[in-house]
Amino acid sequence: MSLEPLHRWRAVAALSVVLAAAGCASVGGGPAASPAAVGSALVSAPISAVSYTVTFDSATAARRTVGVEMSFTPAGSGPVILSLPAWTPGAYEISSFARWVTGFEAQADGEPLGWDKADPDSWRVVPPAGAREIRVRFDYLADTLDNAMAWSRPDFAFFNGTNLFLYPKGRSLDFAATVTVQTQPGWRVTTGMTPTGTPGGYGEGNYHDLVDMPFFVGRFELDSTTVAGRPVRLATYPVGAMSDPVRAFLLQAHQRMLPPQIDIFGDAPFTSYTTMLVITDETPGGSALEHQNSHVGIYNPGILDPVTLPSITAHEIFHLWNVKRLRPVDMWPYDYSRRMPTTLLWASEGITDYYADVSLVRGGVIDSATFLALTANKIAEVNASPPVALEDASLSTWIHPVENAYIYYPKGSLAGLMLDIMIRDASDNAGSLDMVMRELYDTSYKLGRGFTNDMFWSTASRVAGGRSFQEVYSRYIDGRDGYPWASVLPLVGLHLVVDTLRVPLLGVRSAADSTGTHVLDVTRGSAAEGAGVRVGDRLISVGELRIGTEDFGPLFRNRYAGRAGQPLPIVVERDGRRLTLNGRVEVGEQESIRLLPDPSAPAKAVAIRSAIFHGPGFRRGDGASPGVPRRAPG
Repeated sequence: MSLEPLHRWRAVAALSVVLAAAGCASVGGGPAASPAAVGSALVSAPISAVSYTVTFDSATAARRTVGVEMSFTPAGSGPVILSLPAWTPGAYEISSFARWVTGFEAQADGEPLGWDKADPDSWRVVPPAGAREIRVRFDYLADTLDNAMAWSRPDFAFFNGTNLFLYPKGRSLDFAATVTVQTQPGWRVTTGMTPTGTPGGYGEGNYHDLVDMPFFVGRFELDSTTVAGRPVRLATYPVGAMSDPVRAFLLQAHQRMLPPQIDIFGDAPFTSYTTMLVITDETPGGSALEHQNSHVGIYNPGILDPVTLPSITAHEIFHLWNVKRLRPVDMWPYDYSRRMPTTLLWASEGITDYYADVSLVRGGVIDSATFLALTANKIAEVNASPPVALEDASLSTWIHPVENAYIYYPKGSLAGLMLDIMIRDASDNAGSLDMVMRELYDTSYKLGRGFTNDMFWSTASRVAGGRSFQEVYSRYIDGRDGYPWASVLPLVGLHLVVDTLRVPLLGVRSAADSTGTHVLDVTRGSAAEGAGVRVGDRLISVGELRIGTEDFGPLFRNRYAGRAGQPLPIVVERDGRRLTLNGRVEVGEQESIRLLPDPSAPAKAVAIRSAIFHGPGFRRGDGASPGVPRRAPG
């Protein structure tokens, strides 16, 4: 998962995007939902010859809008009902993109045409008899710094197709379309859409693909390399925000992390891949949102480090397989008009998080000690959180509960590790979670369907030589029991060391989004409570440290070690006002968790650990082209 924005209308230099390729397979998954499955009695009259024009230039940038025009031919009688999606796949929340639309208008063969709202997400037009072409246009506000949204600056915008592209409600989404992006001379356009061979042209053949390829438009940097014979691009905004050494490191990390992921599935389901990054101190941390051949990341400059940046990148790239193609039946095919909850989001997101670390260590981006440190951090995070079932957390994400909203990431990642160890142990290292993921990919996505909970567990059991995972499922996935590390870790030659330390503690539980870091809970007797911090406050700084730094916790503990009782000013934003609260440093007990190799582990356990770290049959560098990353033209 991940989230972000962009938009606009008008222009100068036109870049046509021709989505034609009839017969092209849709990552959206299978045939579109029938009108009866849409959950509404509203069904549009059919349309054909669909095209879109998107305008973003210096004039629209000044208004922070993207101009959008859609044209089509009425293909039947009755009202045409045009809808914008209510959500973006990967961002599991209802966003209601129609709320950012202004200035909607319609024409029939060049003459004004009346319209009304059919529902909150839809507009209704009634074409006059014999109408050959209907055009609707609107401006879309591009001012939300969120991966699923649209966001702009005077020289740049990014946007998602789900923000801008209307579709005929209740009709098949298997229609081809053209998109033309009009922009300022000298500005770039980058998207995952496939070039058609015409100047600035791209091509897709259905709505699912159309809305799953975000755009960067404006002034930004673009570099490329090659992995598995396919171009891999890195686009970053603003120019100069990412230094050349960091850009070179990140492209090299792509070369190393992608081959182990391809090796797991035996398939590279992309002709090109684009990592699209916005670097800004307007966000306190980082987030990213996956797409079928790209992802959009929004990062604070403070997290462009050699572990965090490639870790998020590896997570989003692994979504090429897990979720964009291999995904639960509950989300197959995508229905953009409603929530699509699933109890399997822990597998889609958590197991993806596990394989992000696995692909980094197998590719040599990180070493095994770093892998174990990342895993230990996840164990500590889960241990510090109230117990929650992974299936419950998967369902609840759609409403963003204040408690454990995203615990399915670290806890699901640890479930992936636990299952991998158990499968390998039961099969004498002949089976693995790698094999489970590949078999599910082959038997669901490649057969044009989603996978079920029963398919996941029956596949795991078969790969593990018949071992039953019923207890694992009932206690640790559907249940809230703590993971049995004492019995599982020895199977992979590891042991867990827990130290209790006396350290400075702030005493808040918080969550970060695109607007900042917000307090969810305040611990009694803590420094935060003593200062008067309240639930709902947005944290700005604590003492000498600015909130938003990825490693704030270690920095805080190191900075204020041995300073118990000393003044600790805490700056928060509350009800639109910035306040400085006067607190004092408080010290409390905290667990420090480490994962260490057991030097006396039996040979089988050592072999399992080695297979997880290196992957069977994988040779470092396979699939990565020789040479160095290069700056991409235009």
